[in-house]
Amino acid sequence: MGQYGNQPDFATKAIEITKSDTIDASTKLNSAAIYVGGTGGGDLKVIIAGTVKAGGGFPQATQAVTFKNIPEGSFTPVIVDYVLSTGTTAGDLVAVY
Repeated sequence: MGQYGNQPDFATKAIEITKSDTIDASTKLNSAAIYVGGTGGGDLKVIIAGTVKAGGGFPQATQAVTFKNIPEGSFTPVIVDYVLSTGTTAGDLVAVY
């Protein structure tokens, strides 16, 4: 946020996230920063924004990365399209746009 000329320096939308191992249009976060609010923080398994399957189409779970030990009350250092349930132990997640 705030890194490109067409983006504001502040969030204009936030929604609570339900983690899911389904990777399709219904679970896509459309380039969101993730806020971790759960007590104790935890791991966050995500698919980075813009990732696609080889040859095109929705990405696969094997393309996800895990950020370990994200502290509670912090944002992820990347913009993501998906937060996977398997491998994510952090709670109270919010997508911020």
